[in-house]
Amino acid sequence: MTTSSLQLRSVRTHSAHDRWIIAIGVFKLLQALLFVLLGIGAVRLLHRDLIDVAEHFILAMRFNPEGHLVNLFLDKVALIDPRRLKQISAAIFVIAGLDIVEGTGLVMEQVWAEFVTLILTASFLPVELFQMLRHLTWIRISLFAINFAVVAYLLYYVQLRMQERRARRHSERA
Repeated sequence: MTTSSLQLRSVRTHSAHDRWIIAIGVFKLLQALLFVLLGIGAVRLLHRDLIDVAEHFILAMRFNPEGHLVNLFLDKVALIDPRRLKQISAAIFVIAGLDIVEGTGLVMEQVWAEFVTLILTASFLPVELFQMLRHLTWIRISLFAINFAVVAYLLYYVQLRMQERRARRHSERA
């Protein structure tokens, strides 16, 4: 195999992997948009009676207002004071900011973004696993599976890119 055919094969493989990295970046940007909208919604609730808002939602969704789950939900909503709501909205905006940084870096194919995404996504896996062990749901299983797949792929991709950089440096020296 000639050097040019090896380079062509490497470029073809590299671009196929890049599409997945860009897809992860786009997913992170969409997730950021969702969190920004959620954060704006939380801020808009700051000076409103949360119980009234929750009751309006319950009636609009045609839930049984006397149901056990509805009462449990209303009890939880009653515990949220303005200070706690500010903390929640701040945390939501921080997560959105991290997703914007990760997504933008991945879409622009920045090496640092691969490491940041790998570290941040991997750091949430133990928490997700703990939550799954506490209460197993299909949503938690799905989120864990997606995040685990992203971490596994990023580990593979980062190692591949490191090998490519080493090979490029080695060929430049020779």
